[in-house]
Amino acid sequence: MNRQDFYDGKMFDAYKYMGAHKEGSGIKFVTYAPRAVKISIIGEFNDWKEEFLTQDGQSGFFSFYSKQAKEGQMYKYRIYGPDGSMAEHCDPYGCEMEMPPRACTIINTLGGYEFQDQKWMEKRNDCKKDPLNIYEMHMGSWKMKMDEVDENGENGWYSYDKIAQMLVPYLKENHYTHVELMPLSEHPFYGSWGYQNTGFFAPTKRYGTPQQLMKFVDLLHQADIGVIMDFVPVHFAIDGYGLQRYDGTPLYEFDNKDTGESEWGSYNFIHSRREVACFLQSAANYWIEEYHVDGIRMDAVSRLLYWQGDENRGTNELAVEFLKKMNYGLKERHPSVMLIAEDSTAYPNVTKPVNEGGLGFDYKWDLGWMHDTLEYFQTPPEYRTRDYHKLTFSMVYFWNEKYLLEYSHDEVVHGKAAILQKMYGDYEGKFPQARAMYMYMMMHPGKKLNFMGNEFGQLREWTEKQEQDWMVLKYPAHDAFHQYMIKLNKIYQEHLPFHNDYWQENFLWLDCHQEERCIYAIGRKENDEMIVSILNFSDKVQKDYKVTIQGKWKESILLNTDWNCYGGTTEEGKEQYKLAVKKNDKDMEMTITLPKYSGIMFGLKKK
Repeated sequence: MNRQDFYDGKMFDAYKYMGAHKEGSGIKFVTYAPRAVKISIIGEFNDWKEEFLTQDGQSGFFSFYSKQAKEGQMYKYRIYGPDGSMAEHCDPYGCEMEMPPRACTIINTLGGYEFQDQKWMEKRNDCKKDPLNIYEMHMGSWKMKMDEVDENGENGWYSYDKIAQMLVPYLKENHYTHVELMPLSEHPFYGSWGYQNTGFFAPTKRYGTPQQLMKFVDLLHQADIGVIMDFVPVHFAIDGYGLQRYDGTPLYEFDNKDTGESEWGSYNFIHSRREVACFLQSAANYWIEEYHVDGIRMDAVSRLLYWQGDENRGTNELAVEFLKKMNYGLKERHPSVMLIAEDSTAYPNVTKPVNEGGLGFDYKWDLGWMHDTLEYFQTPPEYRTRDYHKLTFSMVYFWNEKYLLEYSHDEVVHGKAAILQKMYGDYEGKFPQARAMYMYMMMHPGKKLNFMGNEFGQLREWTEKQEQDWMVLKYPAHDAFHQYMIKLNKIYQEHLPFHNDYWQENFLWLDCHQEERCIYAIGRKENDEMIVSILNFSDKVQKDYKVTIQGKWKESILLNTDWNCYGGTTEEGKEQYKLAVKKNDKDMEMTITLPKYSGIMFGLKKK
């Protein structure tokens, strides 16, 4: 290990040296605690009796070698601080931990699993010009063994590899290209959903071992499905056995409350410390290198850009510098991996490469688009004429970044209501609006993300304590909605005009000035193919609407949100429309009648 690189904040593989690693016939333990007076190790291999680590000079690195230590055994460090305190800690770089609330580290040197995903790894790319349709999920509550769940909503979980066996055919059937996993790093409080970590290198024991998670990723790759991992570089859990006051003083965190404590009751990382930078960038690299994940979605990026995420407090320059260096280093090592920012700010150049003055992300969540769209569909139809341009405003700023459109877990919790439930009106009226809204989402440029349960119209808000309401698929309205979403995803995946999102000539507002009728006409174009959708978001039938399409085309209907098979009122093939050459002999004019809350998607080919 080049310690100078560690001190300089340049390491991306510190986990290969820190933690517990096989050496000869035993295990070598290494930890970094520069202000600790002394450190001992207790574990199964020494009958939980203290044995003391040796510090190499004044380096801050403490090590211990044990011939008795074996894979699968538990251990902790006892760290004696300069103030006379002693606290037991798990290993910050440990690759496996006990099932919470227990807190020992388990020796796991990550051997024993051989990936079989070479074909996937060779063709993997960042999907800038390919379909990217992400299914976001919480591993523990997608499906559960409900008869084993306790009163706290815990246990009853399937293992990583068992979930993969169920998930792969579901994702293939539903035409998702990637799955995004809410954080799997070990977390003591299940209700934090993984966003308050203690083990940044340890996949949570709730669902199995590191090797079982490797198999999960491998099985998805073999089925041509990518895996994106949520990563939390901003803060960590306050539990005393974790990173808090690790060497007896603030090491990973700030030493004051104003900057050190987050709004979520966790501790903020001090990103200006180079040892902390090595820790975090090594953790991000670890999931890519050791688990073959295809993307890292970074949580709460605004808290890195601004102090406490508040622009009024000013830019956190040192955290921004850390972020740039981490993203640059990750892309340098893994050019085909996606880096995705959850960022609600207007901070410029988030998705521009670092060497061009940007932050180095590939994509940024479009939280503005999400809020405007959902507010529009929550609004009674009589006010949608007033709010018409909530659905056009996103294209004013869209070209500034490479945006990803998301309906994430955050939109279906804490009293916000499920996506389908947000739609205005009664139960029956929600389905046609949601079908039309999702067609609008697919037509809008930007890669896509949808949270589990949204695809079949779950009405209950999500909770980590129970599985998705799969039983609603027994009801015709939900089953029909699910079939509609499958068809919409399939069309998105198969048609090239949907994929080149960040080329301005790919997108056309055919008509965005029908304020009184709440009609929108959108085109997506690639080579000799165009996809056109005409959408009516009013509660009235709109007759004889006319729109001009440049060029001469041969049309076919790809999808109608109002078809009977999806719960609508129109028989397939009975749509009221006609396409005629205009007098200039260069353009086409479409005349169409649109049922209320509906959208029709056409595929056009050059004549």
